[in-house]
Amino acid sequence: MTQIINVQQAKTHLSALLARVAAGDRIVLARHGKPIAQLVPLDPKPKRQLGFMQGHVDQSFFEPLPDEELKGWQA
Repeated sequence: MTQIINVQQAKTHLSALLARVAAGDRIVLARHGKPIAQLVPLDPKPKRQLGFMQGHVDQSFFEPLPDEELKGWQA
């Protein structure tokens, strides 16, 4: 739903207007009844999808590292 709001009213009720915008409303800001700007919700970032690659992890991956290799990782 689009609604026209004067700037003075928008200043007074900004938090409430932002909550409406977050819910999907569009708010047109007007100065002296003339539209000048628009508050619209941003497109959310797409969620990252896990498990999109083919393959598997061998059980040996979870075994402790040999002492020689483990020393190489320690600084």
